[in-house]
Amino acid sequence: MKLTERKEKIIQAVIDSYTESCEPVSSADIKAKYIPSLSTATIRNELAALEDMGYLDQPHTSAGRVPTANAYKLYVEKLMPRKELSSSELDIIKKYFNNTVLEIGDLLRSTAKVISEITNLAGIAYVKNIGSAIIKNIKIIKITDTLAIIVIVTDRGVLKDSTVTVSEEMSEDYLRSASEFISKVFANHTILEICNPDEIINQITNEFRMVFDAIVEVLKNYVSDDSGKEIVLEGGSKLLEQPEFSTIGKARAVYEMFESKEKLAPVLKNEDFGLTFNITEDVNKPECAIVTANLEAHGVNIGKAGVIGPIRMDYPKIVSVLDYIGKTVGNLVDNDKK
Repeated sequence: MKLTERKEKIIQAVIDSYTESCEPVSSADIKAKYIPSLSTATIRNELAALEDMGYLDQPHTSAGRVPTANAYKLYVEKLMPRKELSSSELDIIKKYFNNTVLEIGDLLRSTAKVISEITNLAGIAYVKNIGSAIIKNIKIIKITDTLAIIVIVTDRGVLKDSTVTVSEEMSEDYLRSASEFISKVFANHTILEICNPDEIINQITNEFRMVFDAIVEVLKNYVSDDSGKEIVLEGGSKLLEQPEFSTIGKARAVYEMFESKEKLAPVLKNEDFGLTFNITEDVNKPECAIVTANLEAHGVNIGKAGVIGPIRMDYPKIVSVLDYIGKTVGNLVDNDKK
């Protein structure tokens, strides 16, 4: 059976109504709110045809219809309108990203939190394997006679600041010179390359060997401690407020998903470009949809950000949120490296 323009309009009407109310949609609802030019009899016939085609489902014989995963897939691929963010939503994003230099962990948490706050669903952020991050700059700043902070800037943001013990004889001028020299040597190398510095070590003079060794140790510790921290989830409790997860069984499935973040890794670590929609109806899992978008800096994919929610989501708004946040994060990271 052919999917006509009229059938597509009815699918869109069912999805728009169901997204707003979470109630099965009747022919009378569609006529009154969306397509007044059609009779209820015609709409009923089309609803029945769309059910046979797998786009709609009827929970009870006397009830209206609800969209299936196939309907949502068609919606996001072809029917979804564009939605602009409100000024208040833009203000929320600006509040989280205020052009300060952010550590990678802070950047991920801010990204996931702002997504959750604006969508009222769960926000997720992921950064690609930190070992492959490329060093851009290193600064060593003495804070006491025997302590210094090492600030390492990568193509994905700033690593968590680390303190190291230094000799009292190491002056601020010496550490400034060491920073400039080692930055030139380390620039454009990945963290893993620096942790195994066979080719780099010959470029290091004895004058800066102690500082070099300290920085390598910091990077090794960072990579080893980073396991399991590359995926950040925020707003999990907001999912439990959705009608779809009001039963104990559904709530437990959502909780278990958030407790096992590694199960989300295949979705986040795929190399698909642009927006990715994962919409499934699986009785063995919480019936969630995951929408993700790439995070980029200097045109390079550094990770992903996304939304986890019920299949009944406001996809136009979510796409706008992810698009705007992706651009904001990209600009922030680029500016931090200048």
